[in-house]
Amino acid sequence: MSGFVPAPLAALPWRVLLLVAGIGGFGLIVLYSAAGGSLTPWVVPQGLRFVVFLAGAVVLSRVPLDWWKRSAFWIYAVMLVLLIMVELLGAVRGGSQRWLGFGPIRIQPSELMKLAIVLACARFYALLPATETRRFAALWPAAVLIGLPALIVMAQPDLGTGLMICAGGATVMFLAGIPLRLFVGGALAAAVAIPLAFEYVLHDYQRHRVLIFLDPESDPLGTGYHISQSKIAIGSGGIFGKGFLNGTQSHLDYLPEGHTDFVFATMAEEWGLAGGAFLIIAFLLVIRWGVNVGVRAEDRFAKLAAAGLATTMFFYMAINLMMVMGLAPVVGIPLPLVSFGGSAQMTVLISLGILMGIDRSSKLRQRW
Repeated sequence: MSGFVPAPLAALPWRVLLLVAGIGGFGLIVLYSAAGGSLTPWVVPQGLRFVVFLAGAVVLSRVPLDWWKRSAFWIYAVMLVLLIMVELLGAVRGGSQRWLGFGPIRIQPSELMKLAIVLACARFYALLPATETRRFAALWPAAVLIGLPALIVMAQPDLGTGLMICAGGATVMFLAGIPLRLFVGGALAAAVAIPLAFEYVLHDYQRHRVLIFLDPESDPLGTGYHISQSKIAIGSGGIFGKGFLNGTQSHLDYLPEGHTDFVFATMAEEWGLAGGAFLIIAFLLVIRWGVNVGVRAEDRFAKLAAAGLATTMFFYMAINLMMVMGLAPVVGIPLPLVSFGGSAQMTVLISLGILMGIDRSSKLRQRW
């Protein structure tokens, strides 16, 4: 391939890029059907964003690993400032204050914080001597790094994104070698805090979502309507689905948010188990590649960052699928590259760009 294209392009992981392009292209097909066989209002903007962000990922792959190392804490600080600005100046949509507007551009800093927390925690543990990892001094600074943005995001309110920030940071902590007993202690503390948080911290609609998750049939026309219709759509698809453009749950507007959070249900109704298996396997292959990038890396920061970014992709997919299947409460996590919207798409493709950069740096070091 290097005989036909420039060496930097030939060195890219084309199999992964083709997988990502396949996921994004399939997502556009699903959105086309969700719009009733129209390129507007979702397919055209989603496709343009995908092309731009994928090109941006290729550009990011050329950024040296040392730059990400040096900039990890600065990226975290900028994202934290943007989260505070959201509280002061952010736009309110759907009862939540999560977005910052810069002219025609609107960004959701909490999405980018999912990446920033992984880079910051990876940098912290890369700087920490290995002998200190099993001491309490290795725990509380990372807990502060994770806790500050998570609390701000949960106050927006955005419980799902706040939990993903915690999960991404905790993954890096675990892989860095924090003793299991500390995680067990944290889990016990969380078990004690959950009833208090349920009673005094969660908003009414969040409490209703948890209760509906435990008993979906208690309010099938109210809070439980989303998940009930999602299950009907997925179940009615069968093995091979009803056929392209033949879905009824989304086309007759029974399925709310069929182009965003519940896009998997829209897809499963028309493409069935076969379409769902394609998406899941494609995502898992991309995530497996990301984990292998971390395994191959020789630098501690690169190992932790790659594993954390790959795990963040996994959390996106797993939480959304569990949500639409009724295995987890509805927390507003989209299916990246498939759901309509730019924030999750941008986050995942930035992760892809950083992973490709880490992979390139590892190959250069091994070559030397």
